[in-house]
Amino acid sequence: MKFNFKYQALILAMMVPVASFSQVASVSAEQVVEAMEKINGITPGARRNHINGVCASGTFVGAKEIQAYSRSPLFSGQSIPVEARFSLAGGNPKAPDTAKSPRGLGIQFKLPDNSFHHFTMLNVPVFSVSSPRAFYEALLAGTPDATTDKVDPEKMKAFRASHPDSLPLAEFMAKNNPPVSYVNSDFYSVHTFKFINKDNKTTLVRWRFVPEEGVKRLTDEEMKSGPSQFLDQKLIDKAKQGPIRWNMVLTLGEPGDEQVNPTVYWPTNRKEVKAGVLTFTTAALQADATCGPINFDPLVMSDGVAPTDDPVLLFRSPAYANSFSKRLTGR
Repeated sequence: MKFNFKYQALILAMMVPVASFSQVASVSAEQVVEAMEKINGITPGARRNHINGVCASGTFVGAKEIQAYSRSPLFSGQSIPVEARFSLAGGNPKAPDTAKSPRGLGIQFKLPDNSFHHFTMLNVPVFSVSSPRAFYEALLAGTPDATTDKVDPEKMKAFRASHPDSLPLAEFMAKNNPPVSYVNSDFYSVHTFKFINKDNKTTLVRWRFVPEEGVKRLTDEEMKSGPSQFLDQKLIDKAKQGPIRWNMVLTLGEPGDEQVNPTVYWPTNRKEVKAGVLTFTTAALQADATCGPINFDPLVMSDGVAPTDDPVLLFRSPAYANSFSKRLTGR
C-alpha cells in the first residue's frame, strides 16, 4: 500500500497503537491497530509506529538542584546508565528520512536499585489531538481509499475543521522542516507531568532536551533532493567521533496552566531551569543493539514523578503494551 506523506503528517505525530481503555477514550486497541495497519500494512515482529529507529547508549546526570521539585533518583547528581532509541514516526519501513513527520526519542534510565524510568519524547512541542478518540478519527480520515489507494483530501479537511485542537501541531509542522540529523534535533515531553519533592509538594512540569550542537533543519531543497535514508548512519558516525550531548531544560508550571490537553502551549514566560545532561557515547543499528526489544512506556516512572490526568498520556501505557505483545509473538 502506498503511503501519502502529504496528508498524513498530522497524524504521524502521535501514531501509537492504542489499547482498550474505553473509560477514557471510547475506542479500543483493536480498532486503532487495525486502522494503522490499513494505512501502513503489517511488518511482522515490528513496531506499528516509529518502525524505523536506531539505538544509542550512554549516561544521564541529573542536576541535584532539581531535588527541590522532585525526589526522583534521576536527579541525584550521579551518572545513570541509559539505553535509547531515536526514531522516525510512522509504520512504513520505506518512509524516507526527509519526510515531514516527527522524530521520536525514547530513553530507558537504569536507576541505582535496578528499576527503570522512561522518557518518551517527540521533536514537536505539542501533540496532534487532545484525545485518543480524536486520534482514531484522524487515522480514519488519513486512510487511503481501497479503490484509488489515495487519501481523500476532503476527509482530512473535514477532520481539521471539526478538530481545532489539531491546528497547533499542523501550524508548527508547516513552519518547521525536519532536522538534518538526530544530533541536531530537540525533543519535548509534550505532556505535562507532576514532580513531587521530599515534602510531598507537587510542581507541574514539562521538559525538552536541547542538543549541544544546536537545532538545524533541512532546507526545502534538501527535502526534495536529499538521500532517502541518512538519519541512522549520521548518528552512528557522529558517536564514533566523540560524545553527543543534550541539556535537559525543565519548565515549571504555575496554577492554572494546562495539564490535560497536550495540544495547548504553556505561556512563554514560565521559569526554566537546567535539569541535567544526557550523553551518548555509542550508537548502532537496532538489529545490532539492545534498544529494539525495549517497550518505552512513558508511565514507567520512579518515585517523585507522576502523570497528570491527560487522557492521551494515560492511554499510551496500555497502547504500548498492546503493540509490544504483537512484536513478541511475531505478528
